[in-house]
Amino acid sequence: MRSSSRGLDRVAVTFDEPSLVANAGLVLVATLAARLGVARLVDAVVHLDGRVGGAAPGRKVLTLVHAMIAGASHIDHADVLRAGSTAKVLGHRVMAPSTLGTFLRSFTFGHVRQLDRVLGELLRRAWTFGAGPGTETLVMDVDSTICDVAGKGKAGAAYGYTRRLGYHPILATRADTGEVLHVRMRKGSANTQRGARRFIEELVARVRRAGAGELLVMRFDSGFWSTETIELLERLGVGYTMGVRMTKGVAAAVDAIDDHAWKTLKNYPEPGVAQVAETTYDGRRLIVRRVRAEGHQQQLIATWRHHGFLTDLAGDIEVIDAFHRNHATVELAIKDLKDHALAHVPSGHFAANSAWLVCAAVAHNLVRWTAHLGHVVDAGHLTVTRTVRRQLFAVPGRLVNRSGHLTLRTPARWPWADTFTAALNAIRALPPAPT
Repeated sequence: MRSSSRGLDRVAVTFDEPSLVANAGLVLVATLAARLGVARLVDAVVHLDGRVGGAAPGRKVLTLVHAMIAGASHIDHADVLRAGSTAKVLGHRVMAPSTLGTFLRSFTFGHVRQLDRVLGELLRRAWTFGAGPGTETLVMDVDSTICDVAGKGKAGAAYGYTRRLGYHPILATRADTGEVLHVRMRKGSANTQRGARRFIEELVARVRRAGAGELLVMRFDSGFWSTETIELLERLGVGYTMGVRMTKGVAAAVDAIDDHAWKTLKNYPEPGVAQVAETTYDGRRLIVRRVRAEGHQQQLIATWRHHGFLTDLAGDIEVIDAFHRNHATVELAIKDLKDHALAHVPSGHFAANSAWLVCAAVAHNLVRWTAHLGHVVDAGHLTVTRTVRRQLFAVPGRLVNRSGHLTLRTPARWPWADTFTAALNAIRALPPAPT
């Protein structure tokens, strides 16, 4: 019998077609980036004049961002944008990886803060286009994560509470879309609360400038529990749910709850029995959930695991408990970032890695704004970058010039062709960004 691979052996492979476009669907995000005025904004805000590699920051940031959207986790991966005619669908000159490395190393802490201002302004512009929450309550999740590194050549990397070598960034995401609203790189030795209060002040100011309504709510896990942070939220007029640790004082308050006050939760997602009750701690509302695992044999004396959180929200404790548990959706955004851009922290310079993190947040948000403004996903649905990349961005294409008219030819019978066309038309209909 003839081997099925013999036919494949006859296929010759050459890399010599200049008109092919790798990841032709990047034209979607490139069009949105042009409407948002990303390059001009970076050039106007990020001032690296006189620093080696600091010229033309706009197109360098866009090169990094487009490479990340295409799946780059290393600076060298930006070379995929230089293949064939890919650069012609991006609207800017694509920079070489060596140039990008020099560019990132030109950043100082102050320049990173300038780039962070770009992230806030892009948020405002995208929300003006219709991607914002409008008058609805804006729910934000604040969390931290560990970006692992290998070796000892990464400035600022250290062993933290997880006993893993890496950095410890803090970030805030929008609960209903997964957008990164604010992000800050921190050294690996930083505890969870380090810089949190300043971060929250900046976050609240940012979303209000961007057009958020009066109703703001933040959710935190117990790592951020601090009386000072709660007082800051109350002063800023921001609602909150904040996890607490089972300290002696909290445990005493829980033990004082009457047995008849516990309400059994229906349809609890984990196996076992879950009940919820409320009391007060330090003059604030404390809601406690206790969970008992049930195996094949019932325990003679039930052992409960307790999870509590403080809140200033009014309403039924079962509803608020479910609301607080949804804080876990922030992990989806973190996982999305670590699937590509944050799978690797590229530089030995702390400021360079901080700039890389902000570029990753811009790339993350551009994917979500493209999906939302292009009507790829329904409002309020979380966007997964890997899915959008597979369906829309990773489509191969050929750029054809006929009498001066460029046509991007993509495969026949592409399953998501109608979605792609509708998204491109919707984004092209957006007005240009202010100059």
